[in-house]
Amino acid sequence: MNRRKILKGTGCGLLLCMLAGGANLLAGGSGQAPNGAGDYDPHQAFGSKSAPITMEVFSDYQCPACRQLYLTTNRQIMDNYVDTGKVFLIHRDYPLPMHAYSKIAAHYGRAAAQIGKFEPVAQALYQNQETWEQTGNVDGTVAAVLTPAEMAKVRELAKSTTFDAGIARDIEMGHGYNVNQTPTIVIHCKGQTYPVVGVVGYDVLHQFLDQLLAQR
Repeated sequence: MNRRKILKGTGCGLLLCMLAGGANLLAGGSGQAPNGAGDYDPHQAFGSKSAPITMEVFSDYQCPACRQLYLTTNRQIMDNYVDTGKVFLIHRDYPLPMHAYSKIAAHYGRAAAQIGKFEPVAQALYQNQETWEQTGNVDGTVAAVLTPAEMAKVRELAKSTTFDAGIARDIEMGHGYNVNQTPTIVIHCKGQTYPVVGVVGYDVLHQFLDQLLAQR
């Protein structure tokens, strides 16, 4: 099979390839995915579960490359693929040990998701990453985009151990995909799994998604 290099992604922690004729994106292993994406938190999943493509995004709120992916590619994927029923997108928390506050941020993100505020909180965490990673003031960053009543609920949930099991499950699932840096996107379509490592521009990603959608 003839493999053609497309780009090398950047992130915290390979090589992205497209197979001529097969359009497979490879990074650290690929193959059958008979059970699709497996278990997930429905509060951190977006779009229709019956979409032909499922996309898992393993991300660390303190990772600069994750910030870049979220603030550039993610919004266009949401608008053009998730909201149109083509992609079911799952956010996976993958806090890296080298980041002091990423797990705390993951707790706040999950807490916000429980009350339907995942997107504004995720955006605030990524947009203000350089500030809160210096001070550790994740709480203040989140409070700036929520009402006092919403923040009280989020704070109570985030400071408990409620989400430890879910975060650990996401990390374990990432290990199963050989995730070794963030961001890593794992795409499932028609029983196949395609991991994509590092920051990928929307132009490249949407071409690949369109090729998958066109397959019979």
